[in-house]
Amino acid sequence: MGELIQLDGSHHDWFEGRGPRCVLMAYIDDANSRVCARFYEYEGTLPAMDSFQHSIRQYGIPLAVYADKHTTYQSPAPPTVDDQLAGVKPTSQFGRALSELAVELIPAHSPQAKGRVARLFQTVQDRLVKELRLAEVSTLEAANRFLERDLPIYNRRVAVPPAQAADLHRPRPAHRELDRMLCLKTIRCLRKDFTIAYQGGLYQIHETIRAPHVLVEEHVDGTMRITHQGRSLGFHAITSRPDHPWRRRLRPERRTQATVART
Repeated sequence: MGELIQLDGSHHDWFEGRGPRCVLMAYIDDANSRVCARFYEYEGTLPAMDSFQHSIRQYGIPLAVYADKHTTYQSPAPPTVDDQLAGVKPTSQFGRALSELAVELIPAHSPQAKGRVARLFQTVQDRLVKELRLAEVSTLEAANRFLERDLPIYNRRVAVPPAQAADLHRPRPAHRELDRMLCLKTIRCLRKDFTIAYQGGLYQIHETIRAPHVLVEEHVDGTMRITHQGRSLGFHAITSRPDHPWRRRLRPERRTQATVART
């Protein structure tokens, strides 16, 4: 068990119009058909990372994940010259996170290749929709609470004995360590006034560090962390770049020069 799990997202009107359309992110163990799943607003990088965290916390780290060519899992970017020289392929954020966890990401080249998870979705789109209706569930939060109660029962009923008794899942890492791997990581340029721009916002770094770049981590719980060489840096959001003394010293000179030019 745990050698390979299949991953996919099922877009469906799960609440039959009682609530928003959403996607069921599901993982199924290829050895015993055990399922881990959660509902999200969309199929994307942060939902994939959050759902994989839930899977790891329940069962441990698998050896490999089998996923389709959705851009969440497989990067559509062409390889750069550096990539070609290094013999590597462009990697999505999810792929990078799996690499840090030493989990192989295997691309599925056709829907038929993910037969087990496809059959799972056929089953749950019928059974689960009816059960959500009977339970009067109409929100993502209530649907995920329902799954927490329902999936253990479902797994006991449908799970099959694996061909190999040994569980190949690796132990779960500490919560903080797992959270720092399964997050968005982006390198940003550190300006001379110790500010960075990220996602349309400006941030002031508190520490005085001599470095051209810092690393921004965007976590699944919505929090953000900025680090340099693994060390967490203090920061706060700002609305404009700071007015540093060297700028104030330069401005009077520019005004004087402009006045002289006019005369």
